[in-house]
Amino acid sequence: MSQSGSKARILYIEDDETIAFLTKDNLEMRGYVVDHVSDGAEAIGHFKSETYDLCLVDIMLPEVDGLTFLSKIREVNADIPVLLLTARSLTDDKIRGFSLGADDYITKPFSIDELVLRMEVFLKRSRAVRGSGVKVFRIGNTSYSFTDQSLSIGGSEVKITQRENELLNYLLNHSNQLIRREDILNSVWGDDDYFLGRSLDVFISRLRKIFADEPAILIENVHGVGFRFVTQ
Repeated sequence: MSQSGSKARILYIEDDETIAFLTKDNLEMRGYVVDHVSDGAEAIGHFKSETYDLCLVDIMLPEVDGLTFLSKIREVNADIPVLLLTARSLTDDKIRGFSLGADDYITKPFSIDELVLRMEVFLKRSRAVRGSGVKVFRIGNTSYSFTDQSLSIGGSEVKITQRENELLNYLLNHSNQLIRREDILNSVWGDDDYFLGRSLDVFISRLRKIFADEPAILIENVHGVGFRFVTQ
């Protein structure tokens, strides 16, 4: 991870040459180091051979599309923040992106200022996590490291994404309490609109699968209100 946000290295995947040129040029003027590729297949090669701080990924790409690229890199790296760039307005496409491990999305057309603000949210969080020291929870057969974004369940290690890490950390810090949906959304996502509520359900489902074999942890639905993260 780069020590300064202005030096962060970005893998940018976009097949529209005009958008790609303008976006890359503007990001580089702000001090980012940007590697641009135009299709998912080439991007996978770059990702395997280089080290990046964040990925900007257009969904509609030739050869290998953005969602396929996302699923491929999540098989080997759960840590790196991934922001999806999309002209699509369909909620289901965005939900699928989150289910595959995306951290956020931004809809085209977007301003560079908006893009940079979204990027810096994750870059700053990544730096904060790495500088926060070791923070470990132990529940039943599970050990969870917030700093490493990892879980050990019965001896098996599970890496989680930055957004999953933030959500799990919030739930753990409010264990055995009634947690309102709007409180989770405002604390973890910074907003509580309808679409983010749908994405929260996706992330809760992912965490339930992770803890399926851990009897000491249960995520209960509280109808019409939110959740209860029950630990024993």
